[in-house]
Amino acid sequence: MNATTASALIHRYIEGWKTADRATILETLDSDCVIIESYGPIYRGKEMVDRWITSWLGPGNTVDRWDVTSFSMTEDVCFFEWIFECTFDGKPGGFEGASIARFKHDKILFLREYATTAPLYEWAE
Repeated sequence: MNATTASALIHRYIEGWKTADRATILETLDSDCVIIESYGPIYRGKEMVDRWITSWLGPGNTVDRWDVTSFSMTEDVCFFEWIFECTFDGKPGGFEGASIARFKHDKILFLREYATTAPLYEWAE
């Protein structure tokens, strides 16, 4: 997969979350996909991802911002950094992070998130 196609696929997946569009999210995924969230849950297969979407996008839960700030691609893997903000259970939250993705037949096969766990700051002695 080339970088342009991979980037478009990742952005379509993210846009699906931002607009709460289950069909858009699922259409980007291979049937045997594996998604690993930064805090531990693993979702295997589109059926499990569909259940997760239903659970996550419950009443009042929204993805308020998910901006990709960098994107790089090797032969078969892409990695990208992002800023994420949401409202979950009525509470705003967010963090910066990065993801690694692998593809199969122009779909996302594997997606793993990593999160920044503390505010970033400039180090000074």
